[in-house]
Amino acid sequence: MHTVQLANQTLPAIGQGTWRMGERPSEHQTEVNALRLGIDLGMTLIDTAEMYGEGGAEQVVGDALQGIRDQAYLVSKLYPHNASRHGTIEACERSLRRLRTDTIDLYLLHWRGQHPLEETVDAFERLREQGKIRRWGVSNFDLDDMHELNNRACATNQVLYSLEQRGVEFDLLPWCQQQAMPLMAYCPVGQGGRLLQDVTLRQIAERRDVTPAQVALAWLVQQGGVIAIPKAVTPAHVRANAAALELNLDAADLRLLDGVFPPPTRKSPLAMV
Repeated sequence: MHTVQLANQTLPAIGQGTWRMGERPSEHQTEVNALRLGIDLGMTLIDTAEMYGEGGAEQVVGDALQGIRDQAYLVSKLYPHNASRHGTIEACERSLRRLRTDTIDLYLLHWRGQHPLEETVDAFERLREQGKIRRWGVSNFDLDDMHELNNRACATNQVLYSLEQRGVEFDLLPWCQQQAMPLMAYCPVGQGGRLLQDVTLRQIAERRDVTPAQVALAWLVQQGGVIAIPKAVTPAHVRANAAALELNLDAADLRLLDGVFPPPTRKSPLAMV
């Protein structure tokens, strides 16, 4: 199984995302069941945010973790407009109530906003001292943002990263690898399904008797120090994501994918959704 060291813990290199969960009450139990199945299959890291469903996704996660909280590594994220000293603490406490837990394992600033980074970091440290979070990190930070942050207590940076969005490989990913700081990849199989229709990706998948999404996930976690957080709701999709933890692409596969999705040769603005 592919694993990553995050904040002195060994975690699966594929976790579970929750973007767009918690938006439809009729889907609540299905989403809860999917997350619980994912945990059973080894995808113990669950990523959510107060933004997702305006707290609805956190409620889904909270229900999914009832009775099994100690089996999961829980990540949530803070809206930038809440990221003042007082606002961060209040937002965290609201998230804790929705998640029905005493502690968030990893709490992230969702993206940079108007509040100074030092205010947010001060609040993160206060929450950590109080035991309400164990570690903190950031999301959607480019390399210059990381240099400005200049704080070794930062545990991770969550960014858009997939075969079709490889810009972080030019400087951000190598820097994170040098710092032994895992990069968390959201939208790891692309957006809108275009990536999964690629002929080369489908040929590799067919040869290995797996899905194109599994190939895309396996490629991502083989980059080193990367945790992918795909979302899945159906049992079949959850099982497929978990199976990608055991898939190893060979050098020939990687060369083919580089030919179709070449690595960056120059700096580009950080991609976000």
